[in-house]
Amino acid sequence: MDWLWTWGGEFFGYRDDQELWTAEGRHVGRFSGEDIYGANGSYLGEIMNDNRLIRNKAKASWRQGAFSPFARRTAYARYANYTGYNVYSGFEDFAGSGTFK
Repeated sequence: MDWLWTWGGEFFGYRDDQELWTAEGRHVGRFSGEDIYGANGSYLGEIMNDNRLIRNKAKASWRQGAFSPFARRTAYARYANYTGYNVYSGFEDFAGSGTFK
């Protein structure tokens, strides 16, 4: 299990094998390499710097096969937020975990 934060420094949740989970226990994405796709197959973002989530605007139209999210898991206590990084040109911060309801 790898803990993850958004590029802006907000604690998001974790990666468990090829699945992305929020700290609240919602299965919101599936990894394809370092890229992350939502249940409907749309590109959500990717991992940079080992544990930070970011979104590449050029990949916004990328798609993979859809999947059915797993049942909700037990929530984890939230880790502290970190200082955010400056966003690279052509990128934007990954959506916070509260976006995935």
